[in-house]
Amino acid sequence: MPITAERPLAIYYEHPEWFKPLFAELECRGIPYVKLHAGSHRYDPADTPEYSLVFNRMSPSAYLRGRGNAVFYTLSWLDHLRRRGVKVINGYDAFVNETSKARQLDLLEELGLPYPRARVINHADEAPAAAEGLRFPVAVKPNIGGSGAGVRRFDSPEELRAAAESGGLELGIDSTALVQEFIPQEESRIVRVEVLGGEYLYGIRIYTPGNSFDLCPADVCQRVDGVELDAQICAVDAPKRGLRVEGYEPPAEVREQVERIMRAASIDVGGIEYMVDARDGQLYYYDVNALSNFVADAPNVVGFDPFARLVDYLVREAE
Repeated sequence: MPITAERPLAIYYEHPEWFKPLFAELECRGIPYVKLHAGSHRYDPADTPEYSLVFNRMSPSAYLRGRGNAVFYTLSWLDHLRRRGVKVINGYDAFVNETSKARQLDLLEELGLPYPRARVINHADEAPAAAEGLRFPVAVKPNIGGSGAGVRRFDSPEELRAAAESGGLELGIDSTALVQEFIPQEESRIVRVEVLGGEYLYGIRIYTPGNSFDLCPADVCQRVDGVELDAQICAVDAPKRGLRVEGYEPPAEVREQVERIMRAASIDVGGIEYMVDARDGQLYYYDVNALSNFVADAPNVVGFDPFARLVDYLVREAE
C-alpha cells in the first residue's frame, strides 16, 4: 500500500542531529512521515499503529544523553510491533543484536568469521581472570555501547587489576562487558562497510589519531587529502577528534562476508567495522551496527548521497 497521510512512514529515533538529512530528504519529496522520539513515547498493547512502515533509528548510546530507559523500552515496543504485524526496518531482532556486543561475537563465531578474542563478564572483579590467556593490550567494552562510550584500554594485567580493584571499570547499563584483545590498527585506520536492504552500499576508511574509540562516520569532517567537508553537515566538535576519511572499495570477499553478517543479524540498514592487525595483517571484524550513520558530506567522500538511496529503499519497502 502507498504511503499516505493516514498511513505515514514513521521514523523512530532519539539522537537530535544524526537524522536531519533523512528528514530533509523526506520533506523535499513530500513523503508523509511522522517523527517518533524514543525519549518520550507510549503505546497501547491492544492497538495496531497505522503506519505504512516503521524505521527504527534508536541509538544504544542514548544513555549518554540521559535516555537509557529508552533502550530497554524500545525492545518492548519493537516486540509489540512484531506481534501486531507492523512492518519494521531494523526491527526487534536487529535491535537485540545492536544492543549486545556479546551477542555479536557469538554471531561472528557461528559464521566462522575472525574477531578479536574476548571474554564476557558481568562484574568488574571478573576482568583480571577473564583476561588470562588473552594477548595484551586488552580493552574493556560495555556490552551496550555506542560512539565508543566507556571503552578503556589496558596495557598490562597489573593495570587492569588495579582498575578492577579501584572501581575504575565501566560495564554499562546492563552491567555486562567484554574483555577483548586490543588490535593495533594497520596504518591507524579502520574500515566501515555500509549495507542497505541487506546489500553492499559503500565502504570508507577512517584514519584515527589513536587516542579515541569514537569513530562515528557522521563526525568525520576531513578527507585524507586534507579537503574539509561541509561544516553544515558535520558535528560541531568533529574537527577536534582528528579523524580523516576516504572512500574505499573493500575486497569482494569482505563485501560478501559483511552481507552474511547482516543477514544473520536481521539488520536491513547498518554498518560493519573491521580492522587489519598491524602486527600480522590479519583482518578482524569488531563491530556490528544497526544504527548506521552515513559518512558526513557523502557526495564528497563516496560520490553519491546515501540518504537519497535510503529514502528510495524505504518507499519501496513501504509499498
